[in-house]
Amino acid sequence: MENDVLEAMLGMLIVFGIPAVLGIFYCLTLQRTLEAVSPENRKMPPGQVWLLYIPLFNIVWHFLVVIAIADSLRDEMKKRGIPSKEERPTFGIGIATSVSPIFIVTLFYGVICWIIYWVKVAEHRRILELSGSHITQGDILDAPGPF
Repeated sequence: MENDVLEAMLGMLIVFGIPAVLGIFYCLTLQRTLEAVSPENRKMPPGQVWLLYIPLFNIVWHFLVVIAIADSLRDEMKKRGIPSKEERPTFGIGIATSVSPIFIVTLFYGVICWIIYWVKVAEHRRILELSGSHITQGDILDAPGPF
């Protein structure tokens, strides 16, 4: 009986704990990215990314976060003279990530998109953090890893 309880607790920890920890690091990345953007270019206060923890509401809110981050990055990169390959950095993969939970069939695809989006947002934050002066496309490609 005790082993069953321990196994159930371990299972719950794995099912709920790991995603919760990943979610915390994900929201921290989004928040820090918005914090790296100057206040006049932010389309959303950084702390509002934590609203992603509200069940069901987060499905709609993720779309708004993706749009706000993409537009904030676009405006900040334009202001700093940082070249970008995308008109709205991180937007495409972010929208793909937002859409995927709506369709259960695409759950695996959604996880992959979520990871790619997370890495791209972190890369763009790193670019902003490194851009004390004018930055070239070569500098972007040579920038350290996303985290």
